[in-house]
Amino acid sequence: MTDDHASDPRRRYSAPVVDGVGKAPSRSMLRATGFTDEDFTKPQVGIASTWSRVTPCNMHINTLADEAGRGADAAGGKSVIFNTITVSDGIANGTEGMKYSLVSREVIADSIETVAGCEGFDGLVAIGGCDKNMPGCLMGLARLNRPSVFVYGGTIKPGKNHTDLISVFEAVGAHAKGDKSLIEVKQVEEEAIPGAGSCGGMYTANTMASAIEALGMSLPGSSAQNAEDNDKLEDCRAAGEAVLKLLDRDIKPRDILTREAFENAITVVIALGGSTNAVLHLIAMAHTVDVALSLEDFTRIGKRVPVLADLRPSGHYMMSELVAIGGIQPLMKTLLDAGLLHGGCLTVTGKNLAENLETVAPYPEEQDIIHALDKPIKKDSHLRILYGNLAPTGAVAKITGKEGTYFKGNARVFHSEEEATDRIMDGTVTAGDVLVIRYEGPKGGPGMREMLTPTSAIMGRGLGQDVALITDGRFSGGSHGFVVGHLTPEAQEGGPIALVETGDEIIIDAEANTITLNVEEAELERRRAAWTAPPPRYTRGVLAKYARTVSSASLGAITDGD
Repeated sequence: MTDDHASDPRRRYSAPVVDGVGKAPSRSMLRATGFTDEDFTKPQVGIASTWSRVTPCNMHINTLADEAGRGADAAGGKSVIFNTITVSDGIANGTEGMKYSLVSREVIADSIETVAGCEGFDGLVAIGGCDKNMPGCLMGLARLNRPSVFVYGGTIKPGKNHTDLISVFEAVGAHAKGDKSLIEVKQVEEEAIPGAGSCGGMYTANTMASAIEALGMSLPGSSAQNAEDNDKLEDCRAAGEAVLKLLDRDIKPRDILTREAFENAITVVIALGGSTNAVLHLIAMAHTVDVALSLEDFTRIGKRVPVLADLRPSGHYMMSELVAIGGIQPLMKTLLDAGLLHGGCLTVTGKNLAENLETVAPYPEEQDIIHALDKPIKKDSHLRILYGNLAPTGAVAKITGKEGTYFKGNARVFHSEEEATDRIMDGTVTAGDVLVIRYEGPKGGPGMREMLTPTSAIMGRGLGQDVALITDGRFSGGSHGFVVGHLTPEAQEGGPIALVETGDEIIIDAEANTITLNVEEAELERRRAAWTAPPPRYTRGVLAKYARTVSSASLGAITDGD
C-alpha cells in the first residue's frame, strides 16, 4: 500500500487508482471483484472482450478472454476482463438495423478508451471477431497508447458442401431467378454456419485480421486460425503474456503503428484480395495515431502489388483452407523477400517484421490457394480508387478482373437499398443497368450500409457480369461483381451522385480509374440548382449524433476529426 506511484514504471496508470491510504475505497471495491493484497502491486491488464450471443463471430470470445487473462496473470500482471459491444452485419444486412453497423466501430473504440481510461489499466488485450470489432478495437487501443495486443477471434469452418454465409445470400437470389427451390434455400440456410467464428472467406473480418497482423499489432499467426481450435486458445494466452513484455520495454501502439506499418497492411490486403472496407478502416485507424494515410496511398501501392490469393468471394477457397497451409505468414515472407514489405517495422513481439518472418517456411508445393508472384491472379490491385465527375473526391471499387474492367450502361436510380433489392428480385433490373443507390452514405443513411443484399441478389440472378452497382454506401467483404462504393461527396451533401437521373449514361473504367456521368455540365448545373437536401432521417439518438459528427468516407468516416 505504497504512496509512491513511480515505484514501478509499468504501473503508470493503475498506481494512481489503487496506491496509498487515500485509495482505500478503490481497493475495497476491487477486493469484491477478486483482488488480493498482492494484486494491487501488479500492473493491471484490461482484457477488452467483444463476447456476445448476438452472432457466431463472437459467441466464443468469453472463453478466449479468460485465456488471455490467464496469460497476463501467469506473466505477473493482474487481468481485468471487461466487455464492449458487437453487432452482426450478416444478420442485419438489408434492414434498417444495418445503419448501426459502422456506427458500432466508433462505439467500440469509444468504450474501450472510456473503460481503460477510467479504470487505469496499464496495458490491454482486445479480442475482436467481426467486421467492425477489429478496427474499433485497434482505434481504442491506439487512442490510449498503452502497451497492447490485439487478438482475432478466428475464422469459422466451412458449412456442408463448402458453403458459408454468402452462399445463403446468393441462394436467395437464385430462388428469385427460379434456380433454387424453397427447400434448397432452407437446406443451405441450415448447413452454411456450422459453429463459432467469423465469416469464412476473405471478407471484411478476415481482411482486417490479416491487416492488423501485418501492422504488427497481433502476434504472428493470430489472423489465420480457426475460432474453435486449440491454436486460438494458445494465441490468447500468449497475447496476455506479451503485454507484460511490452510493459517491461514500454512499447506502445504509436511505436508500432507507423506509416510504413500501414503500407505493409495495404500490401497484404491487396495480395489477399481483401475487402473494400479495409480502405475505410485503415484510413480511420491511421487517423488515431496521426499518420497521414489517404486514398492515393492505395493507388500508389496497388500499382506494384499483385493479387495472389484465390479466396472467396471472387475466388474458390475459404480462410480455413488457408489456415491449413500456413496462414498468411508464408505470403508475408514472399512479399518481404520481393521487397514489397518494410521489414524494419516494430511489432508486438518486440522484434521487427523481418525477424518474425525469418524462420517461416514456404507453402506446400502442391497448394494453389496462394499464387506465385510471377503467376498472379491479377498483376495489380483489385482495390481501385476512382475519380471523375461522379466522384470528385474519390470512390472505391473492388474489381478483380473476372467481371471485366470496363462497364458502360444506363442508370437506374434508387433512394434506398431496399428499393433496389426489390427491383432486382422482381426482374425489373436487367442487363446493361447501372444501379445507383444513393442517400446511403455516412451522413445520408446515416451509417453507410453495406450493399450485400443487392449484390448477392445480382449474383444469384446471374447478372454479375451484366449489371453494375454504384453507391455512396459501402460493400460487404462478401460482395463481388462490378461494384463501386464510397462515392464522395455523398448524396446527402449534394455530391454529384445526387444529380443522377434514371437513363443517364455512366461509364466505369477500372483501368483508367475513372467514373463518369455522361451528362453535359450545363444540365448538371441546372439539376444542382434545383436540388435540395432531404431532411435527416433521424433527429434523435445515436444515428442522429453520428450523422452530425461523421466525416466523408474518403477520410475514413471518423467521428473524432479536427
